[in-house]
Amino acid sequence: MTVPALVKPLAKTVKSSYILKLYSKIHLGGATIFLLCAMLILQLVIQFPQTRDALLLRFLAILMLSPKNPEQEYTLLQKDVKWPIGWPVGGFPGPQGPYYCGVGVDKAFGRDIVDSHYKACLYAGISISGINGEVMPGQWEFQVGPTVGISAGDELWVARYVLERITEIAGVVLSFDPKPIQGDWNGAGAHTNYSTKSMRCDGGYEVIKKAIEKLGARHTQHIAAYGEGNERRLTGRHETADINTFIWGVANRGASIRVGRDTEKAGKGYFEDRRPASNMDPYIVTSMIAETTILWKP
Repeated sequence: MTVPALVKPLAKTVKSSYILKLYSKIHLGGATIFLLCAMLILQLVIQFPQTRDALLLRFLAILMLSPKNPEQEYTLLQKDVKWPIGWPVGGFPGPQGPYYCGVGVDKAFGRDIVDSHYKACLYAGISISGINGEVMPGQWEFQVGPTVGISAGDELWVARYVLERITEIAGVVLSFDPKPIQGDWNGAGAHTNYSTKSMRCDGGYEVIKKAIEKLGARHTQHIAAYGEGNERRLTGRHETADINTFIWGVANRGASIRVGRDTEKAGKGYFEDRRPASNMDPYIVTSMIAETTILWKP
């Protein structure tokens, strides 16, 4: 079944939904077809998602050359007490360390949900590319992409929805709070991997360093748009840089921007913006990174 984008309203009202993208049906308690839609008011005034429309209009050409690979962290909570699954009610598990990419009933809490989400995304045609347990027990991550153009935002948006549906069936609360548990526990982010064609060609490492310099110059503007409550997460601890400081480094998980050792060694590749919070708007984040690194002039 093929549905052309932006061709027919679903309802003849003042506010009408227009189909932007169609994903394959998934059986979640019944046959379902996922539609990513925008709401149009009167003469093509888009109400939702506004950030998607703005991104499409401003950056369509450059985004086709800049693949993005968002990493979505999230926390699974017990529905009655809003406490991470696998944690004793009113208490805490053992300290962080063995849970990251861990296996075993005493380390990996909620893997059935995570695996179900992964399979559902594959079936739907979402470009999910990985899953792993995170540093804090009860916290997980999935990755989508790499994708080009506006698809990075679309894929993440729909993958979040599918995860919400699966946790609903499982009777578990899904949280995108960037710091769901205070104290000596990691927060939840949405690290965004990014490159342009010139970064992936010979001499690309110098292009990467210039792009990072631009991102540092606009650090305040990016932080303001990278998600709510991020100040609770970006403390300079738990694999984050302080929210008021911009630093970058090779293989440095405590940096604002991390460059992989493989990129440094090859002299070309990609970098990872580690600042976005888990509740970030992917359309805003991807467009800001593209704007700053490609269009913005200091």
